[in-house]
Amino acid sequence: MKSKSLPFTKEQLEKIIEKYPTPFHIYDEKGIVEYAQYFKHSFDWNNGFKEYYAIKALPNPYVMKVLRNQGFGIDCSSLAELVLAEKAGMRGEEIMFTSNDTPAEEYKKAAELGAIINLDDITHIDYLDKHVGIPELVCFRYNPGALKGGNVIIGNPEDSKYGFTREQLFEGYKKLKEMGVKRFGIHTMVASNELDADYFVETADIIFDTIVDLNKELGIRFEFANLGGGIGIPYKKEHKPVNMQRVSDGIKELYEEYIVGNGLDPLKIFFESGRAITGPYGYLVSTVLHLKETYKKYVGLDSSMANLMRPAIYKAYHHITVMGKEDQSARYLYDVTGSLCENNDKFAINRLLPEIEVGDILVIHDTGAHGHSMGFNYNGKTRSAELLLRENGEVVQIRRKETIDDYFATLDFDGLKNFEV
Repeated sequence: MKSKSLPFTKEQLEKIIEKYPTPFHIYDEKGIVEYAQYFKHSFDWNNGFKEYYAIKALPNPYVMKVLRNQGFGIDCSSLAELVLAEKAGMRGEEIMFTSNDTPAEEYKKAAELGAIINLDDITHIDYLDKHVGIPELVCFRYNPGALKGGNVIIGNPEDSKYGFTREQLFEGYKKLKEMGVKRFGIHTMVASNELDADYFVETADIIFDTIVDLNKELGIRFEFANLGGGIGIPYKKEHKPVNMQRVSDGIKELYEEYIVGNGLDPLKIFFESGRAITGPYGYLVSTVLHLKETYKKYVGLDSSMANLMRPAIYKAYHHITVMGKEDQSARYLYDVTGSLCENNDKFAINRLLPEIEVGDILVIHDTGAHGHSMGFNYNGKTRSAELLLRENGEVVQIRRKETIDDYFATLDFDGLKNFEV
């Protein structure tokens, strides 16, 4: 299989490496912006449509600033992500706070910023009221259970820790109405890395039907339906990206039937996609340190699963390009590995690649979501830098590489001197 496309040549990458040594993640601003515009324009028909970028996918304020310039909001799930939104200048209803098992301090921060608070459990109504107070706009996360099939990453909805049951939705919204709440939203998220366009249309069908029933029974109107994220990307070359125009057309047809047909318009459509927006436009760049041959052939990189853990925990496929050898025959079988003391520290197993030499530059594709963000410090590994390839060709460091001092910053070595055993 030939390489997937890249936004840089080997010569350009070598110049970048002269200033920023490998390993690092680099993101293509042009690709991100173009896809953001395609995503947004697919829903031009819906007045108030908004994509809340799931910042957990790539929690960097520089990238968020690029997306905010495209009209995107931010989807947060923790205190740190709320602070990141604040640092990026975001406030109010451009922030969606969707969390679970939530500490009071996180609800307090969300309320301070004026974020839309999306509750995960019916007991959180009283918890929020006790610690923060009930805001004027409240949203619930709906878990449709057996009405919707899940997938391998997120699991089946009935086994999921997330969301309200249908019965709890009716009980919860009734309670909010009795508490004086006037503004309502509804949310669901039942997929991850899903490539079937019809899946998202089916989700809208379930949500719209539920909105109609809630309105009939409780007399409440909804301002928005957040259809979640989970839009997949083509990690393998034979995969096709989700056709968002097909998704939009299918949702529009249901909108006319359920929402307009029952006099419930206007209803804003929200998404909280992360992976699809930035995933295909990120790359982990690494250098070959060692070649090993025992029972198999191994390519040892200067990066590890501390830089990209998806292949280790999900058996996920990430395409690999050997720079300068794109047109060579991929006839050598390798395991591509890192240096952690874990045997699953492998980016690829039994991968056919061109013949590899020490010093080769390998680019691991589709790391712009859940790549750097899932990094960790096992074995004392420090996390890599993040770079942004601007539309004008400039390369900007948007996160520096961690240092050994960073790694030890939370340890009290002075106290160790006086620690007796």
